Amino acid sequence: MQAHEVKTRTPRAVKKVVGRGGKRGKTSGRGTKGQDARSNTHKRPQMRDTIKKLPKLRGEGVSRNQFKTEFVHRVVLNIGILNIEFKSGDRVTPKILLEHALVEKKGNKIPVIKILGSGELDKKLDIRGCEISESAKTAVEKLGGTVK
Repeated sequence: MQAHEVKTRTPRAVKKVVGRGGKRGKTSGRGTKGQDARSNTHKRPQMRDTIKKLPKLRGEGVSRNQFKTEFVHRVVLNIGILNIEFKSGDRVTPKILLEHALVEKKGNKIPVIKILGSGELDKKLDIRGCEISESAKTAVEKLGGTVK
């Protein structure tokens, strides 16, 4: 074997060169006409147009997303579902509802839970850490349960 016969184990990737004749004649693999076919061009990013349309805010260090409110993930449950899932005298908290698979985490957070008064309730429950409607609250307290 001589020096000119030595081959590499992995062949080198050949960069595509356009506009030099050969097998890529005429349009050189760039399609026909238009902005993309020209050399030394670049398209304006769409995000820039969106940013330009937003109003400027006066003052030093005032950012554009200052007025955005954070979205709070809420889950609505009815007392009829709690009646099926829990026994009389059980405590109902967001963590316990997560264990019973009645709610799911969104990211790494347990969502805000609101209990509504739809459905029948015939068990005494101790509800804590949840938002509750007036009709659901009266239904729970009527049977001797507590809401905190």
